[in-house]
Amino acid sequence: MPKDNIEANMISTNDFLLDDFNPGAILKNIAVRAKRNRLELNLSQNALAAKSGVSLGSLKRFEQTAEISLKNLVMLAVALDATNEFASLFSGRKYQSIDELLTKDKAKTAKRGRRNVY
Repeated sequence: MPKDNIEANMISTNDFLLDDFNPGAILKNIAVRAKRNRLELNLSQNALAAKSGVSLGSLKRFEQTAEISLKNLVMLAVALDATNEFASLFSGRKYQSIDELLTKDKAKTAKRGRRNVY
């Protein structure tokens, strides 16, 4: 098998996408999914703006550019009945093994972050 085909196959079978680490792509994916949910509920932008309390301008900007405040994003999620994903956001680290968990329990839990010394 040629090297290019091997690399392409390796990339296509990975469990992650490079977009998972790109903030712009993450924001765009959220905006696309929110718009899809709005359309599945057969809501116009005006109707969703009224239902959520988010201004029509903010909703349009979000769907077009993926720019939105966190507060408005949560208000849209409530209106679209899509708040369950927020429960897992920053929920804590998932451990790959029991050894990782045991090591974590032995380590001192930091109360604050370190100061960077330049």
